[in-house]
Amino acid sequence: MTGSIDVCGAMEILLQKDKAVQFSKILQEAALVIAPDLYISELTNTFWKYHRANIFTKDECIQYIKDGINYVDKFIDSKELWQEAFSEGIHNNRSIYDMLYMVVTRRNDGTLITNDSVLAAICQTNNVQTCY
Repeated sequence: MTGSIDVCGAMEILLQKDKAVQFSKILQEAALVIAPDLYISELTNTFWKYHRANIFTKDECIQYIKDGINYVDKFIDSKELWQEAFSEGIHNNRSIYDMLYMVVTRRNDGTLITNDSVLAAICQTNNVQTCY
């Protein structure tokens, strides 16, 4: 099975939230875990916000970012995805950022690990499997 993960899903695992065990199991069972290259920027920006709010130290943020990046085996270049993601964004009235995750998952017949209920619903409507 191919898994894909978005930052919402990764944050559940990294911060040991409610769905951490469920999401970790899917990651472990996946033969390959993929994500659009946008994942790295989103994850880094998320922890920048945590640091800015004095929730985590710089070193803690760096470790979380490294751990989150290591969840992914292969990053897909957004340059290969943007046009399809743009069309899906228009069709689904959702950000291109989210549609990049849906497209990369669909193209690889994968399962998207996400904690974003709206994205999960859009994926379901578009026959893209999710773990939500």
